[in-house]
Amino acid sequence: MSLASTETHSRSWWRENQQKLTPYIFLIPGVIFFLVYVIIPIFESFWLSAYSWDGLGEKEFIGMSNYAELFDDEAFYTSLKNNVIWLVLYLLAIPAGLGIAIFLNQKIPGMRAYKSLFFFPFVISQVVVGLIFAWFYAPGFGLFYMIIEKLTGSEIAILADERFATYGIIVAGLWPQIAYCMILYLTGLNAVDPEQIEAARLDGAKSFKMLWYIILPQLRPATFLAMVVTVIGALRSFDLVSIMTDGGPYGSTRVLSFYMYEQALSEYGYRMGYGASVAVVLFLIMMVFISGFIWKMVGDERKGL
Repeated sequence: MSLASTETHSRSWWRENQQKLTPYIFLIPGVIFFLVYVIIPIFESFWLSAYSWDGLGEKEFIGMSNYAELFDDEAFYTSLKNNVIWLVLYLLAIPAGLGIAIFLNQKIPGMRAYKSLFFFPFVISQVVVGLIFAWFYAPGFGLFYMIIEKLTGSEIAILADERFATYGIIVAGLWPQIAYCMILYLTGLNAVDPEQIEAARLDGAKSFKMLWYIILPQLRPATFLAMVVTVIGALRSFDLVSIMTDGGPYGSTRVLSFYMYEQALSEYGYRMGYGASVAVVLFLIMMVFISGFIWKMVGDERKGL
């Protein structure tokens, strides 16, 4: 076959298959990046958790010893307990975001300004959020500190008190998380079928019944996404802990992601294998929650069909 006929054949084949192949061509770079920066590191974490390694010298295979030490580590259980607290309280962002979204979905003068104010926390960095709330709680000049002092007559340094520090950080995290859930629900509310709402009104459905039976079922995809993002945000809560307390006081605000960093990468650790074992546990916890959400959503979709 001549070169000219080969080129002609290639062009005709491309014209015939161009529409089918184009989506895959666009997907290939993203798939490669996902494999290199997400999937491969996950398997490497499992592999590395079976070794003792300081990041520079030779690796020493120790099997399950890192996990045996981990499950006998008091700091690990403190981090795990704090992650559970984060998870439970962070879920408040979902109903709060829904409530704000329903309020902002009204057509009244000045609503765009209100939307901008509620949207603001989402666009600023978590580091900035942490600094704002650290100043907000700061003894002596923090607004929250002064309000509590005026109301109760007692001085409470939130971030320096083991009883309150974790909750203070969670409140800081909830501020942008509520804004994110609000955006998801605002998008979902735009897709709600107005004919169903009108039909429900004619049948006498009002307020809570309208929300529960008509609006919420149509917001199921937004709720699923809000749930997944909120759970992931609660379990990987590193930046706010690092900025606001650095794990203190006395390690009482550590979470699993921060403890992983502390053991593997900080000047107190350089135990890569032990840090990888913490990462594996955190990954498995995330997978349990996310798999559960996906299983439930698929089941609900099948019931709907």
